[in-house]
Amino acid sequence: MKSFERLILSHLKDITDPLLDPMQFAYRANRSIDDAVNMALNFILQHLDSPGSYARILFVDFSSAFNTIVPSLLHDKLSQLNVPDSTCRWITDFLTDRQQYVRLGKLVSDTRTTSTGSPQGCVLSPLLFSLYTNGCTAGHQSVKLLKFADDTTLIGLISDGDESAYRSEIARLVSWCSANNLELNALKTVEMTVDFRKAPAPLPPVILCDSPVTSVESFRFLGTIISQDLKREQNISSITRKAQQRMYFLRQLKKFNLPVKMLVNFYTAIIESTFTSSITVWFAAATARDKAKLQCAIHSAEKVIGCHLPSLQELHISRTRRRAPRIVADPSHPGHNLFRPHPSGKRLRSIRTRTSRHMNSFFPTAVSLLNSTPTPPS
Repeated sequence: MKSFERLILSHLKDITDPLLDPMQFAYRANRSIDDAVNMALNFILQHLDSPGSYARILFVDFSSAFNTIVPSLLHDKLSQLNVPDSTCRWITDFLTDRQQYVRLGKLVSDTRTTSTGSPQGCVLSPLLFSLYTNGCTAGHQSVKLLKFADDTTLIGLISDGDESAYRSEIARLVSWCSANNLELNALKTVEMTVDFRKAPAPLPPVILCDSPVTSVESFRFLGTIISQDLKREQNISSITRKAQQRMYFLRQLKKFNLPVKMLVNFYTAIIESTFTSSITVWFAAATARDKAKLQCAIHSAEKVIGCHLPSLQELHISRTRRRAPRIVADPSHPGHNLFRPHPSGKRLRSIRTRTSRHMNSFFPTAVSLLNSTPTPPS
């Protein structure tokens, strides 16, 4: 069954990808989690370059998101995305009258029939939810609604203290969710404010479903810790701890006299993967001290394995050079227009920044890096 689901998944992607909301980053060609985080930070940093501005970020949580899909509503949404009627009917039938039960050890519950939601662990579930929420978008230019499957983030770019558009979009989101059988979890939804103004006045809280939203100083957004000051210390400390914990297993394998090639493969898959996780998000803005901590972990691995390993700088450059051209090649990507070529076509226009925190973010860094390559993209 899962093999057939994969065929349907590939079929749906081919049909719907060009029609999906540009701010949906999950299960898209040439898109990644890094793109979603970098795009969110770019909106915020670009806006904060203007004096008297600040940003409010609402990290939305849904209650049992995949379990709330209504097949009939999904059928209509798929039809609007030009999915063939035969495929729509198959998906509707697939989600309707499903038999399920709960097993705990030798105990088995009674069988229940359900016609709402998509099965947990189903190959199609994440994409179906993305298609189901495709019409949920922001209507105001100063508010950005980013989605990665069921992870939804509303960013209000506030100028002159006018929050009317931000609060209007929140009300619009609540209304849309109510009309589409999605339940917002107000208790797990949190908000973070990024405000570098001098002596700002206290901000009125956001009310969601009659409950005030909790304000936080930092939040793990799609695997990357984002803090109010937009510094990277917390995220890098988390990465360093993971790498140091996994070094123990590398040392244990060394004691068993495994070949160098196998040790390198283990390092690449288990330890280096922690360094490269969202490295395009945090590396350029990291302090020299934080970079030295991570590089020290790499040197420790080199001593254990007995061979040279790619440095942190090399990892960042390779990931950026891999990621940026994909954005350049994708006109539907919301960051595509940030890579604007000069009339000669030989170089890209530098992104104007007024602060170092904006300059040390992904897009300005990527443009600079692509301009330094021997053969810049056309």
